[in-house]
Amino acid sequence: MAFKKFEQKDVLLNTMKAHPQSEFFINNSTIYYNNMPEQSGAFSFQVRNVPPGFVSLYEYNIDKRSSTILPQDGNYNNYIFPFITKGSSGGSFRTAIHSSSDDSLNPGDEWTTTGVGNTLYGIYPLSASINRELITAPYTSLTTYNAQYLSLRNRLNFYSARSLHYAVTSSYGDKNTQDLNMIYIPSIFYGSKIKPGSVSLKWYFTGSLIGELQDRKQNGELIEVTSSVAFGPKHYDNDNKVGGVILYDEGIILLTGSYPITSDTVHAGPPHGNPTWCLFGAGAQDGVNTGTAGVNFPKVAFGLSFKGTTETPVMTMFAHAKKGEVNYSNNPSFIKYGQDLVNFASSHVYEENSERLLANTVSSSYTDYSASFKRQVYVSRVGIYDANKKLIGVATLANPVLKEEDQDLAFKLRLDL
Repeated sequence: MAFKKFEQKDVLLNTMKAHPQSEFFINNSTIYYNNMPEQSGAFSFQVRNVPPGFVSLYEYNIDKRSSTILPQDGNYNNYIFPFITKGSSGGSFRTAIHSSSDDSLNPGDEWTTTGVGNTLYGIYPLSASINRELITAPYTSLTTYNAQYLSLRNRLNFYSARSLHYAVTSSYGDKNTQDLNMIYIPSIFYGSKIKPGSVSLKWYFTGSLIGELQDRKQNGELIEVTSSVAFGPKHYDNDNKVGGVILYDEGIILLTGSYPITSDTVHAGPPHGNPTWCLFGAGAQDGVNTGTAGVNFPKVAFGLSFKGTTETPVMTMFAHAKKGEVNYSNNPSFIKYGQDLVNFASSHVYEENSERLLANTVSSSYTDYSASFKRQVYVSRVGIYDANKKLIGVATLANPVLKEEDQDLAFKLRLDL
């Protein structure tokens, strides 16, 4: 197998778009992501060292023994950690707090203006998951309001061109006074935006599906798609009701549906009462648990699924092997076995044998019969060169490709940037 060198001839730049699926299941204050089971490691109870339903942002500290940061504790296989040695230039971590006091510089401590030469330690692993916030008084006055909701008001009015259900104030209600159920989705789960038409929210009670919202119009409206006929007398006929909206670019689900889904009584709040979309996601990092919600909170479960949008720049390159070119190999098997490689050698001269013969690799259809010699090689790798003829990359073929002297070949290489 030969190592063939090609110059970069043609380059195309485009974007590969993908839509990865994400699924979350919430039950009894525990979040599950994509049905991933927890795995124990050799040194840690959870091999990824993050809670269930979370992803490790950098996949650091896999199967590490201890969360102790300082290396002088004598343990081995401790967490790795970022650190900065304090200098007079004032460099620090982006989230460090500046102070005039001189505290000890351990994780979470302040970055002081004195103590040059000390070390500031950071903390790994960093993790992310969805979380919920129930806002009962979004905007009361200029001095009493929820900051998260206030930051979204202009954006909600901007999206009202898609649907009036986004508008802060419309015939569908006033979000300044409504109970708002906010589900926050970090961008690591969806990329640049959530794919319209892929969102589904499911409400479960005692193991049965009692309600589902979908953005089937792809305009951000989360529309009830369940039927009272399918679920029985305890269920209300909520087909085509809008339970909330989704901000695709920001990764935020805003639920306003306070209408009852069934006549059951659940403790998944506060507030307690009939299942509503304002209670959806209870237990997702919002402080709601069995102790605060009531005895039947474990009977309540929620499912959230959607597709993200990732855009990966892709470089496509074409390497050409024309007729009469790329017909020599540096592979030792290219030369016929048993010949003298050196014609003459001394302390002043080194002369190779100029009459060496190439090995005949042409396949014959008959046993013990050599086919006529043809110059051919097998291409196994393609070298990528820059404008200065410097090798910057090597592409390896899964199987060597036969290149005869009278053939034209073109190799298509794709590289995700």
